[in-house]
This record gives sequence, structure tokens and C-alpha cells, in this order.
Amino acid sequence: MSREQLAVQQARKSFQTGKSKPLEYRIHQLKSLLRFITERRRDIADAVKKDLGRSANGTELFETLGLEGEIKLAIGKLAEWAAPRPVEKNLLTISDEVYVQPEPLGVVLIIGAWNYPWAITLQPLVAAIAAGNAAIIKPSEVSSNSSKVMEELLPQYLDKDLFPVVTGGVSETQELLKQRFDHVFYTGSSSVGRIVMEAAARHLTPVTLELGGKSPCYIDKNCDISMACRRITWGKFVNCGQMCIAPDFVLCEPSIQSRVVEEIKKCIKEFYTENPETFEDYGRIINQHHFKRLMGLMEGSTVAVGGGSDESQCYIAPTVLQDVTGESKVMKEEIFGPLLPIITVSGVDEAIQFINEREKPLVLYVFSNNNKLIKRVIAETSSGALLANDCLVHFTVSALPFGGVGNSGMGCYHGLHGFNQLSHLRSCLIKQLKMEAFNNMRYPPHTDKKLGWARFFLLKQLNVGRLRRMALLAALAGLAAFVVQRFLQWG
Repeated sequence: MSREQLAVQQARKSFQTGKSKPLEYRIHQLKSLLRFITERRRDIADAVKKDLGRSANGTELFETLGLEGEIKLAIGKLAEWAAPRPVEKNLLTISDEVYVQPEPLGVVLIIGAWNYPWAITLQPLVAAIAAGNAAIIKPSEVSSNSSKVMEELLPQYLDKDLFPVVTGGVSETQELLKQRFDHVFYTGSSSVGRIVMEAAARHLTPVTLELGGKSPCYIDKNCDISMACRRITWGKFVNCGQMCIAPDFVLCEPSIQSRVVEEIKKCIKEFYTENPETFEDYGRIINQHHFKRLMGLMEGSTVAVGGGSDESQCYIAPTVLQDVTGESKVMKEEIFGPLLPIITVSGVDEAIQFINEREKPLVLYVFSNNNKLIKRVIAETSSGALLANDCLVHFTVSALPFGGVGNSGMGCYHGLHGFNQLSHLRSCLIKQLKMEAFNNMRYPPHTDKKLGWARFFLLKQLNVGRLRRMALLAALAGLAAFVVQRFLQWG
């Protein structure tokens, strides 16, 4: 039996004891995970520095702070999330107890990504723990230092049987995918996502696929271009552009292209100095393979800003490309690096057409002061998310579901959405063995009279909340009438 098979078998055996289900146990594990993040902050930062060249402050800002927030939210809201959820009734079920009960799915496989090796791997784990599941944690082998630290330190804080960390490369992941899970949560490329989904389908296992794609960024010529370019520059070059929700390319009219280039150039200098290569908050490409891939994507395009590189350091400068078309090499795949192509369009009509001719992106960015234009883009396009006049920040809002659509993924997480994603929302109806005469309409023979009564009772929805409000208003009205009557008597 392989190491991967043993880990899954032990996790399922442990889950079947029921120890992950009590809310007190879930909260204890979540608090332990929070303690891991706070006590091992330096180990986490050092590992990310070795993997991606990111500063300690950058890792805290873009990885551990968000994790802390998700964990604290889950701890505070867990009793509410896990409670039975009453639903509206019809007249046929007016006396019954009808509700939705969230219950754990079982054993979840979480396959993390290398670009944010802690946030992207552990945020789904927060949802899995909160929902009462066991989880196999598979960090990316590409971010090898983070993977090693996770394997060594996380079991010191979490239940080793319920939440084992399984490391390794492609062969180990393939072995894991041969096992039966109750849900698979994968973050990464669309090509690997298809492999994960195919493997899960053999066991009829549902999947959450957090993929990527080419997220467009449309700049309206009448907006505050300076402010727009400042926010786009930040969103694009964070983590060297190695972010699934980074703006992949800019769409703008030819009349503002040179202004956009100059404004982004100014912001790069402001954020990363004249020499980003020596600046602490500008990281590195993850490895030589991706470095060479990115350098190849620039072929055939004109470098308007940046373009410098050092293969020995896996360094590529923040780069803006112009004279780019939809057929350019850089437009054939998700960039996932510090290259920002600019494509000119005649206006919002052509921008919408350009977007709709391609796969649905993970996020669509639009910069405009015109609310009607923004609403039009929302109405006439489709994407995992739409963000107007900023970049990335929707990821920080736990109340928003984070996920893709079509080629950019399926399913979502964050906050309650993650809890629901990794729970089975079980329909429950509890009826008493009474009032049998009331139920006779459903028993044979099915006469016209019974059908008429069934139509009335089944199609008449009963809004219990509204009835309660009406009853409360009636009670208050009665109380008010009583007080007025007493007042008149005393008068």
C-alpha cells in the first residue's frame, strides 16, 4: 500500500469515528491552525523568501493576514453556519419541521498552488475543518521550501490523522488522485484542472477548480487615467505578476495608449525604484522553466517599459508591451508573470466583443467614472468576478464567493461560501404521525376533487417569516388599542 493510500485510509478511518463533527472540536482545530500561523510566522516568511524572493512583510500582507481573518471569521460564525436553516413551507407541510442541515462531506483532497503556497493551500483547509471534514493537504512541490515547512510543522498543531500533509511531485499527486475522496479542491492551471476533474469523475467525486485565465482590464478614456494606472500597476506586479487574478492585459483606445504607458512607467519607478532587481519588495520568478516560458512570450511584441532580465536570478523586470494583437504570442496563454500587454480597441463595444470571443476569465477589471458603462460591461460579459476601479481587493471580502466560471473554474470559497462548498446541504422534513385525514388527498384514488385540493395546498407557498411579522403587528395593534382604551377611561 502506497504512502498516499495509507494517508487517505487513515483519514477516512479517523473521520468515521465522528471526532471531527462536534463544533467544539472544529473550533479547537481552527484555533490550533491560527496558533500555527502566528507562532510560525518567521518560518513561513523564510520559506516564501527562498521560493519566490518575496519579503516578509509581503508574505504577511498577501498570505497570512488573510488566513488569520478567514480563521477568525469561521470561529466566530461556525455555530451560525452549522445550525439548521429553516426554509419556507407550503400549506401541506405547515405543521412540519422543514429545514436544511449542513453536514460534513467526508475526506477532502486539497491540492495547493505554488504562487501563494500558504494562503491558497490553507484557506480551503479552513473551510474543510469548519465543515467537519477530514482533509489530505497536498502542497505544491514547485514551492519546495514552503512544502517542506508545511510537512514538518503543521502536524505539530493539527490532528495528524485527520489532516495529514502529503508532499511530492507529479507521481505522488497522481497516486492521490487514484484514491476515492468526497471532494477534491484544486488550485492551478486549466490544463491540470482537466486531469484532476477526469480522475475525480471515476469516483463521481465533486470538484472545486480554482483556475485562472487571461483576466482583461478595460480603461475608459474618460476616467482618471493616472489613478487607474496606479492601481493596475500595483495589481499586475504584486508577486511578480504570479497571481491568478492579476490583470493579464489592458484594453484601451489608441488615443490614450501612450499616456497609459507613461503612467504605468511612473508607478513602477515609484513602487519598485529605478532598479527593481535590488528592491526588497520585488520578488522573483519561481523557477527556470517559468522564466524561459515568460521570456518566450515577449517574442513579436514591442517592449515599451522594462524588459530587463537575469536568468541566473530568475529575475524579469516589470514590463509593458505594446503593438500587441489578439494573435500575438503573449495572448495565447495566461501570462502569470510581470508582462503587461496593451491592446488597442475602438471603444467599449470592441472591448466587450474582444472579451466575449475568448474564454471566460477569472476576473474582469474595468476602470471608468461612468456607472452606466460599468453596468453595461457587467450585463454583457461573463467572468468569475468583476471589479471596477481597483484590482485584487475583491479577494479580501469574505462575503463574496471567490471562484471562476467556464474555463476559469467551477465552485467557490471564502467565508460561508467555502463552508457550504465543503458541506452537504441536507434536506430534512420531520412530520408527525398525526392528521392522517389531512393527508388523504395524496392517496389513491386520485379524483378531481383531490387534485383540486392538492393544487391548492402544494402550490400555495407559506412565508413563515411574513406570517410572524403579521402576527407581531396584530399583537402590537391590539396592545396599542388596549392602551388607548385605558387612557380614555382614565381621562
